[in-house]
Order: sequence, then C-alpha cells, then structure tokens
Amino acid sequence: MPTHDSVLSMKDIPDVSLNEAPSRVQLPPGQWATVADFLCERFPGISRTRWLDRFERGRVQDGHGRTMAVSAPYRVGMTVHYFREVLDETRVPFEATILHADDDLVVADKPHFLAVQPAGRFVDETLLRRLGVELGHRDLVPLHRIDRATAGLVLFSVRPASRNAYQSLFRDRRIEKRYEALAAPLPELEFPLIRRSCIVRSEPFFRMQESAGPPNSETFVDVTEKLPHCWRYELSPVTGRKHQLRVHMAALGAPIINDPVYPELSPEVADDFDRPLKLLARSLAFIDPISGSERHFESRLTL
Repeated sequence: MPTHDSVLSMKDIPDVSLNEAPSRVQLPPGQWATVADFLCERFPGISRTRWLDRFERGRVQDGHGRTMAVSAPYRVGMTVHYFREVLDETRVPFEATILHADDDLVVADKPHFLAVQPAGRFVDETLLRRLGVELGHRDLVPLHRIDRATAGLVLFSVRPASRNAYQSLFRDRRIEKRYEALAAPLPELEFPLIRRSCIVRSEPFFRMQESAGPPNSETFVDVTEKLPHCWRYELSPVTGRKHQLRVHMAALGAPIINDPVYPELSPEVADDFDRPLKLLARSLAFIDPISGSERHFESRLTL
C-alpha cells in the first residue's frame, strides 16, 4: 500500500474531474526512485515542470484513484493513472446532441472535427469528455468509433454490467450501420455494388490502403441522389476496417468530398471548419440484447 506521504486526499485537489477518463500505465522493472522520475523519462515530450505541476494538481493517481504525491516511490507492477492534457487545444465550434439516454445506452450525434475519445493532441475536445461533463457519468465507454472527420451517430455504454452484451453486437456484426457521403459521379459503374478488398496500413501510420490479398473489408454502395455536381451515396459497411469507407470510395474513383487523406495526403494544416468531410454516420439499427426490442436511431445532421 502507498505510504501516508505518497497519497493526498482527493478533497484537497478540487480540479480533478470525476468525468475524465485517465490514461493508465503499469510500472515496468526499472531503477527509478519515484513515479515522477519514471513518467518524466517515459514521456520525454512532457517537461518535468509540467509533470510536477500535474502531481501538484492531483492529476496523477494510483490504481485505486488516490492522488499521488511527487515523492511517491517507484514500485514495479504498480498501476498509475494520469490525466492527459494538451496546451492550447483548439475548441471545436460545434455541439454534440444526445439523441437517447437510458440506464445502459447513450446515443449521441457527433459533429465533424470532434474526436470520439482522447487520443493524440485531442483531450478535452472529444465527444467522451463532453458527454461525461453533461451527463455526469464516469463509466461511459464508446461501443464503437467513427473518424474525427466523420459526423453522426456514436453509441456509448453506461453500465459495465451490460457492456459486453452491447459490444457483442459489433463483434458479431449484428448491427446495421448506414452512412451517407457526397462524392463525384460514377456514371460508368452500375449500382448498387459491393466493394471487397484487402485493406492494410500505409504510410504515414494513420493512412490505410488497398493491397493484394484475401479481402478483409466489404462495403455495400448505392446512389440515392444525383445532384448537379456530385452524387449522394449510401454506404453500408459489413466490416469495420479503419477508414474503410474513405478508402473504398477513393478506390472506386470518387473520393469523398473534402477528404484530406484519400486518395492523396494533403499538407497538414489547421482544421478548416468550413470544409468538413462529406461523410455522415446516418443510422444504426439492431435488436437490443437486453430487452429483445428493435432499436433504430437516425442522425439529425445533414451534409
């Protein structure tokens, strides 16, 4: 157990939010004198001054959620929770909408540019963080993810006791997902069609590409409206590979409008909030594994 001087009372640290989901690290074998020494070496991109400030503000905790002091000794195997922070994080000027909330599920309509959960340079500007603050839930867990650039429906689990039942909907492909996209016309192709291919990682690390090999991805593609300068497509992914819809549409010859990654990677610039990716997670339908009732959710957003 931590010694008395290595743990501070939570009531003495007023700015630790119970709605924040911390990151976790298990301390490996090593000769560090304190947990602070380890964190400084493990994450060299964060200065020692910033780590010490996090300790002082209660943003480093042990595995039981108890705030750790800067002097907390290093113990191999110990679990440490820390709350990630990004300085000068840009505010996403769009709001999420809660479409449904009960004891087991929260369904939210995510705007473009908002990440689903903390990762990389996004911590506060995430759907998970915003919902946690609004609803006061500390156990919210996304049941699936959509790209930060994509808008639309995201399901969250509320209770750990029912979480696996809802996660199985995605594992067993017992949930119907329908997306909407705007892209260039493809008059030379017959619709509807099914795109099957092998999608693998590319360079840089966040890109994907089609490759030779047995198909590991499948998308149903149809046209729902032929507009003057683009077509509106309905996309129904059977599998859930990273960037699958964006890769498949680019491979068909109609990359989704405003896609900065496919088919070619655009120079990295700040988000242009006036040019969102024209991709929307439109609807979700499934048989509820707890109640057995049919559930159907429809986004209120438009492209």
